[in-house]
Amino acid sequence: MANGATAQTGETGRLDPTDDGRVLQALGRWTIAESAALERGLARLGPPPAGPLTIDLSEVEALDTAGAWMLFRAMARLRAEGHEIDLRGVQARHKPLLDIVARIEAEGPRDFHPARSGPLAALERLGRGAFDAARHGKELVNFFGLVTIVFWRTVLQPRRLRPKALVAQIEATGLDALPIVGLLSFLIGVVLAYLMSDQLIEFGAEVYTVNIIGLSITREIGVLLTAIMIAGRSGSAFTAQIGTMKVTEEIDAMGTLGLDPIEVLVLPRVLALMITLPILTLWSNVAGILGGGVMTVLALGLTPEQFVAQLKGAVGLDDFLVGLVKAPVHAYIIAMVGCYEGLRVRRTAESVGRQTTLSVVESIFLVIVATAGFAVVFSILGI
Repeated sequence: MANGATAQTGETGRLDPTDDGRVLQALGRWTIAESAALERGLARLGPPPAGPLTIDLSEVEALDTAGAWMLFRAMARLRAEGHEIDLRGVQARHKPLLDIVARIEAEGPRDFHPARSGPLAALERLGRGAFDAARHGKELVNFFGLVTIVFWRTVLQPRRLRPKALVAQIEATGLDALPIVGLLSFLIGVVLAYLMSDQLIEFGAEVYTVNIIGLSITREIGVLLTAIMIAGRSGSAFTAQIGTMKVTEEIDAMGTLGLDPIEVLVLPRVLALMITLPILTLWSNVAGILGGGVMTVLALGLTPEQFVAQLKGAVGLDDFLVGLVKAPVHAYIIAMVGCYEGLRVRRTAESVGRQTTLSVVESIFLVIVATAGFAVVFSILGI
């Protein structure tokens, strides 16, 4: 140590040469609070003798990221002057931080792509978006396959199923959702009845409002509206719950304990939603038709008996089944996307919000795509 100097508690960090100048002794506190004085001291550091140098960190009292950066900047300056640098005396508590800064230094500066504008920039963004969407779709399909494998493994080994988790998810996604689904479906039925009757009354065909309400709700609107509400309610909850567990490292702890996160977290949610969404769809159909019935009775002067008779002639069991067949597919899409985005959460609160939003958007988009696919298939089959 230079002239027998020793570091005093709370002393500003510095880098002192020893008597022969080939060892540089780091002293004091290398922290952001001392950064101004530390930088002035490093700037005054005289040129060491030619040849290899050693920096001794054994007397460093405290080190943070700012201090580590200053140390590596000083080392880079010395290397540029032709010196080989060797670190010694690195304390165990400082080693992880120094390793991180050394790795970032080794990677070098990252490429910077300045913002561009114009047709080529728009085309570039479109291309990047297309490739990102394709990669995301591939990962989602892979996750679909993984969930399917775990599902069939559970079917072959029923003891792996977690009944308590399944019942809890059925309550959260089904029973607790009945009020909001029923209320919104009732109001949608009222709106449809009002709009349809307002148009058909001009042609004296207002009685066919009942037909339109019954067919549209049972075949399309009931299941689609329910799926969208559940995507916003339960799908987002799946992402937020699993994402928060990812942030708090609970999922890593499951892996340490030998538990499969797909089996413990994903499968109960998927099965629960596949059970509850058909029931919610049926509830939505009833509430929507009831809302339409109230509106037609009030606006058109039909009696409840006339409404029921017209509805029986327009809507059959097959119309209810057409809507209910879609519900498990929509449920699988919503649950799978919600859980997948939850598992993709990074360890930040911002990531939880971003993936939750993305989960809702993706679920609604895929549900509408599936609805369009069902419509084409049913049209071809004449259903």
